Amino acid sequence: MGISIFFWIGFHIFIFIMLALDLGVFHKKVHKVPLKEAIVWSIVWISLALIFSILIPLVIYPEPGLGKVKALEFLTGYVIEYSLSVDNIFVFILIFSYFKVDDRYQHKVLFWGILGALIMRAIFIFAGVALINRFHWIVIIFGGFLVFTGVRMLFQRDAPSDPENNPVVRFFRKFLPVTTTMHGDRLFIRQNQMLHATPLFLVLVVIETSDLIFAVDSIPAILAISKDTFIVYTSNIFAILGLRSLYFAIAGIMGYFRYLKTGLAFVLTFVGLKMLLAFFNFEIHIVLSLVIIVSILLLSVLASVIIRQKEKE
Repeated sequence: MGISIFFWIGFHIFIFIMLALDLGVFHKKVHKVPLKEAIVWSIVWISLALIFSILIPLVIYPEPGLGKVKALEFLTGYVIEYSLSVDNIFVFILIFSYFKVDDRYQHKVLFWGILGALIMRAIFIFAGVALINRFHWIVIIFGGFLVFTGVRMLFQRDAPSDPENNPVVRFFRKFLPVTTTMHGDRLFIRQNQMLHATPLFLVLVVIETSDLIFAVDSIPAILAISKDTFIVYTSNIFAILGLRSLYFAIAGIMGYFRYLKTGLAFVLTFVGLKMLLAFFNFEIHIVLSLVIIVSILLLSVLASVIIRQKEKE
């Protein structure tokens, strides 16, 4: 079902205004993002997503009954994407640590990284919805891939990776000179009348490519919840925009969430099974899906906290 072009335009105007305020006003001065500020911004983005979910049945889909379903689809998709974003944070911590990026410059890198991610996610979402609408059997491929990814995540150990082995980084090093040291928050500088990339630009490249890899998992996951392009797109964008503040809010306490990855594995497996069952006309109600997903995530976080506390005792 299509919606008015004005909703698409209005949503993007709102996003661009928020991004302009974020970088041009609240983070105009380069600084380390403190925990309190990160928590406040996390609450802001979550609150905006919740407000948007309330507007869905009131303004965007005012048809009786339809609006509530769309709002639930948005919330379920948002919870999935937001929780999967936590997995990105593990990678971001590794990347920033490897390249020894100063805390003051991390926000700028994440800002441009997430701006690029918005464009890539939009391409993935529109392509995914178009494929499912044209070739319904592709749902089996998406569902099977999610189940495989969830099971692999459940049993696969985290292996330390070397960002320098990233093929995109190696490509840029071949064709673009890179300085050996950081130059503040600059991505490019001129040396001997030649344009050089700084290591901070390589960090941005690694973050962009890692998000592209994560999108391969997350986009099929949300397509299992809704085939509505606007709902899929907006829930994904809200989750991505909240990723920066989420990173600074929990980067220092990731040890408390040791079982969150296990919870994400079960979420992906469940969503994959839901997509496979839907192909055979067995639909799991959206309310039940939301309850199951939130319960899995809460149990994984609760188990992490309880076991950590017992280890301390």
